[in-house]
Amino acid sequence: MQITGPLLSGPLCRAARALTQMSRPALAELSGVAKRDIRDFESGAALDERARMALRHALEQSGAVFLDEDDDLGAGVRLRFTQPDVRQLQRFESEGGKAGEDDV
Repeated sequence: MQITGPLLSGPLCRAARALTQMSRPALAELSGVAKRDIRDFESGAALDERARMALRHALEQSGAVFLDEDDDLGAGVRLRFTQPDVRQLQRFESEGGKAGEDDV
């Protein structure tokens, strides 16, 4: 997993989780990082690089885009999708049913 850009910090993780509307349990499941470790990390505790990369990857898969620090501004996070895109994706995902093979 090759990730470029700012190294994930606790505040960036918390902000990305809020923007993507992802709960700690959901992030823990998607990233493989323990829920308690995520809570501690967001509160200022250290977290190893592998776990930070796993969290960042999971958040990026959920629509977070991490922004590099530059001369004028610090590192940040924004959504990859617009709100109409998010609503459309949520509608598709909530349609249910088992995905099947396509013979096309």
